[in-house]
Amino acid sequence: MNTTMDENYFDNIFTLFSDRLADFGSPLPSVSTIAEEDNDPYKVLVSTIISLRTKDAVTIEASRRLFAIAPDIRTLASLDSAVISEAIKPAGFYKRKGEQLRKIAEIIRDEYNSEVPSDMDTLLSLPGVGLKTASLVLNLGFGIDAICVDCHVHEIANRIGWVSTKTPEETEKELRRILPMRFWIPLNELLVRYGQLVCTPVSPKCSICPINDSCGKKGVEKSR
Repeated sequence: MNTTMDENYFDNIFTLFSDRLADFGSPLPSVSTIAEEDNDPYKVLVSTIISLRTKDAVTIEASRRLFAIAPDIRTLASLDSAVISEAIKPAGFYKRKGEQLRKIAEIIRDEYNSEVPSDMDTLLSLPGVGLKTASLVLNLGFGIDAICVDCHVHEIANRIGWVSTKTPEETEKELRRILPMRFWIPLNELLVRYGQLVCTPVSPKCSICPINDSCGKKGVEKSR
């Protein structure tokens, strides 16, 4: 394992992982698919909330159904939470998310002139918005450097040996310390897709991973 983990090291890792993912053809759908359509912070915020405890394909379709009837914050705030919930069904906890989305839209409409906030603390103050959601909004919606750590990023960073942490919050802090800033934004997209296709949570495909020989394989009990 390369213990220096300097900029050249991460350059090499990103290239190796990206090349391996290219072998699979079209990337899996993800929340960033919504963002890439027009880089709208509103759509990133709403889609990321819908995505929690929900499969990517379900998130994409649920988000598009909701945006068809609520293309902006003001419209979303005017909808009954039951209408929002029905639009995003069968996303996980869709009733609760419908209530959260309505409340968030009302706060942004009334307190922020219908503009999604572009700072971490304000985003984290919104109902149901955690570190992952806030980071993705900053990353994809505003192009602001932030590290989004979800389950894939947390697990892979620990598995390889970049960090030794117990929670995504701890992982985010450690990655900020060791990862050059230019990698912050693309990190989540890369590791989410890599975790879906290669470095899977259960029985990862170590035999086709380009860093198989140097990976720490922390927590890996069985691999393919």
